[in-house]
Amino acid sequence: MDGHAGSGKSTFAGRLARALDGAPVLHLDDLASHTELFDWTGRLRDQVIEPLGRGESARYRPYDWRARRFGPPRTLPPAPVVLVEGVGAGRRALRPWLAALLWLELPPEQAWARGRTRDGEEQREFWDGWIPAERRHFRHDPSRPHADLLVRPGQEGQEGYEMLPGPAGTGPQGLDSHPE
Repeated sequence: MDGHAGSGKSTFAGRLARALDGAPVLHLDDLASHTELFDWTGRLRDQVIEPLGRGESARYRPYDWRARRFGPPRTLPPAPVVLVEGVGAGRRALRPWLAALLWLELPPEQAWARGRTRDGEEQREFWDGWIPAERRHFRHDPSRPHADLLVRPGQEGQEGYEMLPGPAGTGPQGLDSHPE
């Protein structure tokens, strides 16, 4: 699941995980850091994708955004479906390993406002640097054009999501026949 910071990826991933009988969720915020906002692809490949591809548990050290350091190792067990959510999840280097790419469809300014509210004043300086970094990332490596499905969160005060075919043209039915 990809989309702008604050678009609701983590919430949607949690709901989808429950609907998939507790599928594990990897939050890419756990692999990124203040100094490597988008330079975590190698860490993801080495610590998560390759072990899971061999049917082994993945082990990675999640980043603590407030303490500004990587914490103790965490284990991610192999499963029939592993959900990966975060800004950049649909990047070019990862698409060969994705069964499907979902894009959380929320305008960037609205998503960023939600993210700023969620993170509070303590993270204001971070957001001031994040927004230009995210714009650069999506300008050079856009994910949305490759999305199989667009997920629109309900309007303010509404629950649920609207699912639409993505620009990649497969839509909900295409997900059933997407190669693994």
